[in-house]
Amino acid sequence: MISSPHEIQSAYPVKDYCLVLEFENGEYRVISIRPFLKGSIFEPLKDPSYFRKVRVDGDAGTVVWPNGADLDPDVLYSRSAPLVLPGDKEAMM
Repeated sequence: MISSPHEIQSAYPVKDYCLVLEFENGEYRVISIRPFLKGSIFEPLKDPSYFRKVRVDGDAGTVVWPNGADLDPDVLYSRSAPLVLPGDKEAMM
């Protein structure tokens, strides 16, 4: 395995095909997976119950689904936004 600078440690599915991702550096980011749901490998992910079966493959450092669908962690990092919690002024600066 080639190590990515943005390995994913945990993933939490949330509404509307979004994931909250925890990266190796401790940063939490949010991304909509909807733009990636193209092609036969991603077709099952359009079912919300299947989408929620996401897990992190520790060897690959990214998110995967039972059918083998996965996404590049560097792409997920670059297309995601920092998770900002209410009252988190430091993150908003």
